[in-house]
Amino acid sequence: MKKNVIVSLADANYFPLLDELVDSIKRFKQSEDVAICILDAGLKQDQRDSLSKKVDEIKNAEWDIEVPGYKVKGKEWLKSQVSRAFLPKYFPNYEKYLWIDCDAWVNDWNCIDLYFKACDDGKLGITQTIGPGYKITSKVNWLFGKLAIIKSQNFKHAVKSKISYADARKLAFAPHINIGVFSLEKDSKGWSTWQNNLEKTLKAGNIFGSEGLAINMSVYIDDLETEFLPLNCNWITSNLLPKYDQKQNTFVEPYLPNYKIGIMHLAAGIWKDGKDMRIDKSIKIELETLDKNKILKSLRYNT
Repeated sequence: MKKNVIVSLADANYFPLLDELVDSIKRFKQSEDVAICILDAGLKQDQRDSLSKKVDEIKNAEWDIEVPGYKVKGKEWLKSQVSRAFLPKYFPNYEKYLWIDCDAWVNDWNCIDLYFKACDDGKLGITQTIGPGYKITSKVNWLFGKLAIIKSQNFKHAVKSKISYADARKLAFAPHINIGVFSLEKDSKGWSTWQNNLEKTLKAGNIFGSEGLAINMSVYIDDLETEFLPLNCNWITSNLLPKYDQKQNTFVEPYLPNYKIGIMHLAAGIWKDGKDMRIDKSIKIELETLDKNKILKSLRYNT
């Protein structure tokens, strides 16, 4: 029986990305000891049939916390903003859970081992979206030279979700935590802490982003014990582009010592001529190599 599981979710539109994520996992021999489970948020039957040959389990995603219908408007994929906080309910036969968004893929298995190690003893394993080369961590609107209106992602979402100003201030300049990749043990108190905060954020705020705000609240307000992993364990390409190592044929961090990217995450998309690389795999962008050359590359997973 496999003890650890990697879980993701997609609808029909994002199936190609999900399929690539699964392939990127299964190319590593170590994946034979790890289950892969999928939450279905609107897959077509032929897509589900195709996936069933590659993964261990597929379950239909549900609204685990009641959400008004007008907020959903037929966007079943929004279940990902809720159901990922209830993974042990869907797949109860595992000890450790690693969630990876379907618009991400695995480039180095070492980061998978790190995530499963990070959640030992009930801790949350996760990555902050801050690191070398980040030039802006929070946005503000300056008034009269000295006064400022805070526009940070955490603060903005907290105020919209009608979280108390005292708690919103605690989040205002805390490094944002991206919930697109995280790990938790089955019996961790992190699940209930996260779920309780998610109920709060869903009452007044938008569905999209609610689960991220809730996990930031769990860490920075409720002091959920957390193991913060390096940026290459959840490399968000829209924040900072990687470089390419032509000798090793792999993506690496753009600054010394140029660590290998562990998980490439296309959150928010990579856009060119009005088209998103997540939707159009033919899109390529210019990247710098370690040899200071310029090459055109896609950031999507390629076998």
